[in-house]
Amino acid sequence: MQAQRLSPSDDDLARAVAILRAGGLLAFPTETVYGLGADARSDKAVARIFAAKERPRFNPLIVHVPDIDAARALVRLEGDALRLAEAFWPGPLTLVAPLAPDAGISPLVTAGHATLALRVPGSDLARAFLARARVPVAAPSANPSGRVSPTTADHVLEGLGDRIDAVLDGGPSAVGVESTIVATGPAGVRLLRPGGLPAEAIEAALGRHLDPSRGDAHAPEAPGQLASHYAPMGTVRLNAYAAREGETFLGFGPVAAEMNLSRAGDLTEAAANLFGALRELDRRGARAIAVSPIPETGLGRAINDRLRRAAAPRT
Repeated sequence: MQAQRLSPSDDDLARAVAILRAGGLLAFPTETVYGLGADARSDKAVARIFAAKERPRFNPLIVHVPDIDAARALVRLEGDALRLAEAFWPGPLTLVAPLAPDAGISPLVTAGHATLALRVPGSDLARAFLARARVPVAAPSANPSGRVSPTTADHVLEGLGDRIDAVLDGGPSAVGVESTIVATGPAGVRLLRPGGLPAEAIEAALGRHLDPSRGDAHAPEAPGQLASHYAPMGTVRLNAYAAREGETFLGFGPVAAEMNLSRAGDLTEAAANLFGALRELDRRGARAIAVSPIPETGLGRAINDRLRRAAAPRT
């Protein structure tokens, strides 16, 4: 049965909350991408996320809450973690912090780790939904595992429409790439995944450089660390200045290309367009994709991270 499409109206928000609290799967919009939400306290509901996405159980999930007070009930939020939360929440930052003993989170969410990946999304609609739900919501991106993340409700329905209960349609995601993930603890602050919050902004808030360690792809501490991820159907070749025979050229900046992430060379625009462009190339049947070089600064680090994983050998 096809998933319901719900609007941001009060009545539909109430329906969305009822679906979630009954153990259902509900895709909802955030400023980064659409997430596939389930009650993070319920083993059965969280297991449905893994089944719908065909996601490996060793890959942990991010939990979404409406505010810092709700976060404090789930993790030890202190020191650098608290400083970053106060600086960047709500927003595209996920913090991996020690799980509180009485958090009540399903162990499927953490994949056996003693830490929890947690964020307060920047989307007003997402926070309104979370505040009404009054439960922590586990929500990876709402797409089949390893494929291109969704930035519209239509994208969700294309990939998971017959596997979930509903999607809350809040329009296109503004940021377009997933949240930045950092781990905090006695060893300092480590970058686990570049994302919608530039690492430079985090370093400025901390007054020091981040450890660039991304963790172990075979035992990830947080989502987005698998070697092959975010992949379109076609193969991907990076740092290309022109397409070879049989390739479709995805450009950046003032270059001649079949499709361009940002002709103006704007990294914010390119990040917002990235997943939509890869999905459009899938629709066009592109079997091989050549991608222009992207600067490794600001949001370019997140774009390049997604493209490198898209180009990795498929598993």
